[in-house]
Amino acid sequence: ASPPPPRDLLPAMTSLKEICRGLPLNPLPENKGRRKGIPHAPVRTPNLTAQEKKLALRNALRYFPPEIQKKLAPEFAEELRLYGHIYMYRFCPDIEMRAYPIGEYPCKTKSAAAIMLMIMNNLDPSVAQFPQELVTYGGNGQVFSNWAQFWLVMQYLSEMTEEQTLVMYSGHPLGLFPSHQRAPRLIITNGMVIPNYSSRDEYEKMFALGVTMYGQMTAGSYCYIGPQGIVHGTVLTVLNAGRRYLRAEDLSGKVFVTSGLGGMSGAQAKAAVIAGCVGIIAEVDEAALLKRHKQGWLMEISNNLDHCIARLRYDLEARKNKIALSLGYHGNVVDLSSPLLVHELDTTGELLVDLGSDQTSCHNPFNGGYYPVQLSFEEGKQLLSSNPGKFRTLVQESLKRHVAAINKLADKGMFFWDYGNAFLLEAQRAGADVTKKGANKTEFRYPSYVQHIMGDIFSLGFGPFRWVCTSGDPRDLATTDSIAMAVLEDSIRQGVSTSVKQQYHDNIRWIREAGRHSLVVGSQARILYSDQKGRVSIAVAINRAISEGKIKAPVVLSRDHHDVSGTDSPFRETSNIYDGSAFCADMAVQNFVGDAFRGATWVALHNGGGVGWGEVINGGFGLVLDGSKEAEERAKMMLSWDVSNGVARRCWSGNAFAYETICQAMKENGSLRVTLPHQVLDENILEQALKL
Repeated sequence: ASPPPPRDLLPAMTSLKEICRGLPLNPLPENKGRRKGIPHAPVRTPNLTAQEKKLALRNALRYFPPEIQKKLAPEFAEELRLYGHIYMYRFCPDIEMRAYPIGEYPCKTKSAAAIMLMIMNNLDPSVAQFPQELVTYGGNGQVFSNWAQFWLVMQYLSEMTEEQTLVMYSGHPLGLFPSHQRAPRLIITNGMVIPNYSSRDEYEKMFALGVTMYGQMTAGSYCYIGPQGIVHGTVLTVLNAGRRYLRAEDLSGKVFVTSGLGGMSGAQAKAAVIAGCVGIIAEVDEAALLKRHKQGWLMEISNNLDHCIARLRYDLEARKNKIALSLGYHGNVVDLSSPLLVHELDTTGELLVDLGSDQTSCHNPFNGGYYPVQLSFEEGKQLLSSNPGKFRTLVQESLKRHVAAINKLADKGMFFWDYGNAFLLEAQRAGADVTKKGANKTEFRYPSYVQHIMGDIFSLGFGPFRWVCTSGDPRDLATTDSIAMAVLEDSIRQGVSTSVKQQYHDNIRWIREAGRHSLVVGSQARILYSDQKGRVSIAVAINRAISEGKIKAPVVLSRDHHDVSGTDSPFRETSNIYDGSAFCADMAVQNFVGDAFRGATWVALHNGGGVGWGEVINGGFGLVLDGSKEAEERAKMMLSWDVSNGVARRCWSGNAFAYETICQAMKENGSLRVTLPHQVLDENILEQALKL
């Protein structure tokens, strides 16, 4: 056999066909290691024993034939030593990673091509937080555990027929299995660990071994659509926080102080501007600030605290003239809150902030999700790698200082809420003063945004519905926007309750302004909060537009797992469940199963997401609309279940909005029959019975 050509003569890998041929083994691609100029995941510290390190290496090498294992073993061992995980950097493909138009994927089925598009969008450097470590958002939300898995999945998808299903075990493609045309084409589970072993320390070991994975929510289910995915929910949260706390429909001139400009938290800057307020967002990572500024999501950047105060107090354009502003502070939020805002309050008596929250990745506080104020960002990364125990101690001290400042500002009138990132949970574990006297263990001194704001919206059946135009054509997205707006306006004309009408109006405003705010990052996608009726009607209308040629290619429907039915999370999505079942996960598991046999193209079930590993079970789906009658029937059946499951559960827990919503759904669908709760009208009978 002739020797392989010199490496400098090898063509760069640029085609999708090459991506679909399987692992490149002959010749092996050049090992370029970690690329410079892009953000990288923090070094992990799994604390493996010598035997566990050997097992991690053995597990990684089983993707490769014996003749090349000797060459790969030393570099994989080096990755494990340097980074705490084997990412297989050698196999990071040399291709422009993005969502290509669906027709360019070499697949046998449209469903498989749609899945490939969604995967590549999750790994697009303009979308992903740490693209070379396959992390989409949240600091550790993996698409896959290593690059070998990426290559194998793309090969399987290119070969898949409509009578096969690809099975994914925590990033690992178990294989293609015979199924049938109406079955899902893809089944994903991430982090399904036996409950007694679902701890953070065990996770770090299992991830290093390559046997499980933290998929966050839409990272591991391939349904992330960039920070737009949370912008709309953040806008609704800020608007409804203003209504509830400030009694204000107009937030002009109001100040919202928070932290985080990463994969999900990056939405806060854009949301503040859309909501019409002044947003000051602290971020320790300069790369994240620059990324959001370049994308047009962040208007200004400053590393000077005095400048931030000047903008708040003196800037006529922003505060006095009520012009929306998003200002990114390059620094730690603890410095922004205390001594700065607290000092201004103490010395001038002036409270410069109206609303406050936090969106750091506090679900993962000791592995780079929350950096201590005592150190610079670079110093923090170094300490995390060299002395994780000391890093943990400093994080907990920082959390206590952070909360002390919040408490002081809140006592003078700032309204603070937990954004479901486990901030108050981790602060409590650190010893901060967040306890609420007489409360159950899901309640703190400050409410979660679900308890006070989004919980009732979920109970009405509203949640983060989304779609992706696989043509990649912005004109198709504009067509879907028009369709969605027309559907909602028609629903209002037909008559809806006052509470539902307000949500529809908020969503119509969102869609109408979406183009002006340049929300698309990555795939041509849109999100809006909709109820069961709205989701089904929008899906049917989009599917018919595809059939009629008004939209050029299939559309993928999905949603955030953070939804009405998709997530059981006692410190976030189900934190307003007060019947004792907040720690039960039947709803999310039933949703996953029910979506699978009602027509979803793919389904996913995850441990973790949002508030962290071991704290939540959540699931999601993808559904491809191709203009067929079958796709319409699938959408009607699956989307109805996907909402009504959670509304029924919330109704049974005692939520009045959910009771009203599910009763209306039963009136409209005679096949739906839900067990309704009876209220205990006389609380005295409980006391009397317990005395007997």
